[in-house]
Amino acid sequence: MKFSVVLAAIFTLFFVPNAALANGSMLRIEGMDGKAVEFSIKDLDDLPQTSFETSTIWTDEDVVFSGVSLSALLQAAEVSGTTLRMTALNDYAVDMPMSEIGDDYPIVATRMDGAVMPIRDKGPFWVVFPYDAASSFRSETAYARSVWQLSLLSVIK
Repeated sequence: MKFSVVLAAIFTLFFVPNAALANGSMLRIEGMDGKAVEFSIKDLDDLPQTSFETSTIWTDEDVVFSGVSLSALLQAAEVSGTTLRMTALNDYAVDMPMSEIGDDYPIVATRMDGAVMPIRDKGPFWVVFPYDAASSFRSETAYARSVWQLSLLSVIK
């Protein structure tokens, strides 16, 4: 392999803010009926957006997260059920009762402080809650449901 190709790959991986998009990251949503739909970051951007500023246990300072509410995303995917499984790229998975998904929270964040999140920085998709808004969002349950590097949403019940 030529040195210039290797150098270009390293530059892209570490210095291009949209590197997570360059690999065509998609968020897959599967319904109980076996049907699946995939959303690119552009697809998510086309849905109604929401944002909030909050502190997290994973960041040093308050962060502005923006993206689409999980509720709106599931509605756009036309899936329903009682339990949602959220799975990360590393196969970490956690279940969430659909009844606990609010209209505005959690969101599937696509940006942190206005920047697309690369995989190495919890992106490109991260389920986040407005942790500072209520003590219930600062719980082990909410933290466990804050799936970063989200790759799959499956309705399992």
